Amino acid sequence: MAKLLIDEIYKSVKGLVPCDLASDGATVTVEGWIRTNRSNNKIGFMSLNDGSCFSCCQVVYETDKLTNYSDAAKLLTGCAVKVTGKLVVTPEAKQPFEINASEIELVGDCDASYPLQKKRHSLDFLREIPHLRPRTNTFMAVFKIRSIISQSLHEFFRSNGFVYVHTPIITGNDAEGAGETFTVTTRTDGDYSNDFFGKHACLTVSGQLHAEPFALAFGKVYTFGPTFRAENSNTPYHASEFWMIEPEMAFCDLNGDMAVMEAMLKHVINDVLENAKDELKFLNDFVVETHDLIEKLERVVSSDFKVITYTEAVDYLKNSGEKFEFPVEWGMDFYKEHEMYICEKIAKGPVFLIDFPKEIKAFYMKLNADGKTVAACDLLVPGVGELIGGSQREEHYDVLEKKMDEMGMEKESLEWYLDLRKYGGVPHSGFGLGLERLLMYVTGVANIRDVIPYARTPKNLKF
Repeated sequence: MAKLLIDEIYKSVKGLVPCDLASDGATVTVEGWIRTNRSNNKIGFMSLNDGSCFSCCQVVYETDKLTNYSDAAKLLTGCAVKVTGKLVVTPEAKQPFEINASEIELVGDCDASYPLQKKRHSLDFLREIPHLRPRTNTFMAVFKIRSIISQSLHEFFRSNGFVYVHTPIITGNDAEGAGETFTVTTRTDGDYSNDFFGKHACLTVSGQLHAEPFALAFGKVYTFGPTFRAENSNTPYHASEFWMIEPEMAFCDLNGDMAVMEAMLKHVINDVLENAKDELKFLNDFVVETHDLIEKLERVVSSDFKVITYTEAVDYLKNSGEKFEFPVEWGMDFYKEHEMYICEKIAKGPVFLIDFPKEIKAFYMKLNADGKTVAACDLLVPGVGELIGGSQREEHYDVLEKKMDEMGMEKESLEWYLDLRKYGGVPHSGFGLGLERLLMYVTGVANIRDVIPYARTPKNLKF
């Protein structure tokens, strides 16, 4: 008698992996949670999921083959059971196999108050029970894809010679304007000079500044971890805690930076298309209203990303005849409506916007020869808008110092960062990608709260 995962049986039956233990007629044991259970006086059908794959396993039990038939028939959705029986391969049926049970053992009972029943639940309702929603089809699909993407990102960077760097979560800087910070303190009087670190400390909003020194030692590095923003925003696109992937590359200009972005995104999407077929199909059929999720992802990996300058984009928008809520003028930061129009109507696909006005970008971005713009880029994708932001970093000490002075920045706490320009500084570039923003794009899920296991948003810390 072999104890198997449901995924192992599926792969064996489909001929994807050899498994003599899962041959037709073999006696097998599976464990999992009941999704549905229906029966009459003679026969019952139980749908079982063990989390190893998206699909469920159908268990058939009969009065003349199961001694505790009446008990099995009373088992509710959510109960955990151990099932032993004969594997019956049914290649022509909707289910490629089923298990004819000889034993059904209750492992964990489930109260009748269990909130997940055989019906469609709203996403709003499921946000109230984040400890249970991974058991639903939608969130099983989303969080499986989250796992695949996370692993795929590591695989991409490792295979391309990047060194993985762990940057600090507690820091003394805010990456200069990346967002409002959460203060880390042991005091209630605001006297940070007597605080644990002897100064004001906060949760990181970005690992970039700490990653750059490692790029100037190893050549190519990346950091991948949680970041925090204390912005009081309740939009579907913002969360107070999210994960960022931030590569930094020495001897790399903006063009090289964009090439890595495009290659990384295509690698990750290809990985999801290959390894999350069932999950994507479910999301495409039941979550994405336009039912074009898979087609959209396939178009991305087969297309060449366009490049448009900020100035060109302004001209396109002004001459579009479109009445935008926020009128377009050179020097402004684009709103989501502008980003969506650029990638969906002008580029008709993924597009890099480059060479932004220096006033709307961070101090560390390289000043272009025109003195008005910086070597920065935003990757825009249909359905989301900005997905990735990156730039070539300013490598000249005097230019960077002057920019900091012009912006009225306090330089003492960033003297170590300026040092990088004195001690063997070279052209270098990097970018930041929010994992959750990428997940929203790949899954078609419209709210960031639904791609994070336990969302941290204003007035939301129940779990």
